[in-house]
Amino acid sequence: MKLYLDPGHGGTDSGAQGNGLNEKDITLKIAQKIQGILTNKYENIAVKLSRTSDISKSLSQRTNEANAWGADFYLSIHINAADSAAAQGYEDYIYSGLSSTSRSATYQNIIHQEVMKVNGLTDRGQKNANFHVLRESSMNAFLSENGFITNTHDAALMKQASWLETVAQGHVNGLAKAFNLKLKSPPAPVPSKPSNPVPGTLFKVIASSFKLKKNADERVAFLHGKGIESFVKTTIISGETWYRVQAGAFSTRENAEIRLAEVKKAGIKDAFIVAENDLASAGNAAGGNTPPPKSGNDSGNDEPAKSGNDGNEVPAPSGNDGNNSTPPPKITPDLTIFGSTYLSPEQMNQFVRKFNPSAPELGSFYQKFGTAYGIRGDVAFAQAILETNYFRFTGDVGPGQNNFAGIGATGSGQRGASFETQETGVLAHLQHLYAYASTKALPGQYPLVDPRFHLVDRGSAPTWTSLNGHWAVPGNNYGQSILNLFEKMINPAN
Repeated sequence: MKLYLDPGHGGTDSGAQGNGLNEKDITLKIAQKIQGILTNKYENIAVKLSRTSDISKSLSQRTNEANAWGADFYLSIHINAADSAAAQGYEDYIYSGLSSTSRSATYQNIIHQEVMKVNGLTDRGQKNANFHVLRESSMNAFLSENGFITNTHDAALMKQASWLETVAQGHVNGLAKAFNLKLKSPPAPVPSKPSNPVPGTLFKVIASSFKLKKNADERVAFLHGKGIESFVKTTIISGETWYRVQAGAFSTRENAEIRLAEVKKAGIKDAFIVAENDLASAGNAAGGNTPPPKSGNDSGNDEPAKSGNDGNEVPAPSGNDGNNSTPPPKITPDLTIFGSTYLSPEQMNQFVRKFNPSAPELGSFYQKFGTAYGIRGDVAFAQAILETNYFRFTGDVGPGQNNFAGIGATGSGQRGASFETQETGVLAHLQHLYAYASTKALPGQYPLVDPRFHLVDRGSAPTWTSLNGHWAVPGNNYGQSILNLFEKMINPAN
């Protein structure tokens, strides 16, 4: 595919101006980011920019160049302006001489939807106009107006590099969907030096937990048939015995991720990784917390089942789940959103299912993304319980939306955001919390899926109770309610 990418204005033509910004500068930044994402991540696409610097170029020069080059699509990037500072939002255009069933209209439908998912702007709709670049280009053409430079809200977003990146990604998502672009194969991983955040930390691969030991034994046998060594460990969750199947313990997360992929490929889709510090129990055979490494294991990382114990080790309960000796966090009004996740995925799932046996099992997602962003995933899980009434979804948000945090559900029947999968919904929840708790850029391990990330007053709520009046309005006791639920989760007998 050949894309002609046109950042509007340039040189002596500054375009719209307002709030200390020039349209020509913003359009160039967005266009260059679009080009970078497309060329770095997608196959078989050529991108030609109308300008790569602050130069003057007439409209005729742009369309003539695109036509001569034989572009398949013309994408023009602009920023809006108005006499009224109240005007705000996003809109896009195709040529006014085209029908709603034209190919350009189909592309407009797709790109508009993808951009609006992420840009955090008011939707002003899909429009038609007799603009030169839409009329005189011989290929399908599309022009986007990405907010009002004369509006303080929109302009504040334009000053954020992360927002410009997000807008670019929205356009790319639309192009990829419209033209069926294929992602490039990921490069081979570069070996990294093994590292541990805390001495003695082991990354353990858990291939499910069972109430019946015979089911756990069957899982061990199944994995053995797939060439994956594993063993059974008992764990106490909310006063009940569970049998956890462990498929290895590794000194680096990289190696644990490799084993996790093997286990999931074998068909165990709900497998996950837990990070635990076993220094306190190292060398304590009676504690039974970690089986010793197999002699001759040249990786030095994998810890298979203990010989002579048929892989079914039954340790004495220790800590909150039979493995964790770390004390629970002290629950005070100053408890921060950032912190480690104390409860295991099984404990989270077990707690909510006491109240709603049909609740989805989301514990592993809250632990995974909590760890990725340094957020207390178990407290976020408590927040999800509060928002969804134990995942019964008795409010405006429905269960099919996978929106566990009420993102965008602002009342009066407003249903809020929807996410394709449960995992994506949890990811959006943790990203929204990150926006409230920090002013730093979102770590790049996962794509931004929270559609309201850039609408948050960044860093305004570093503690759970400071979400009062921010996440929930007025929400005078919103944070306290989350912490009360979390306290019940770590002390289920109370």
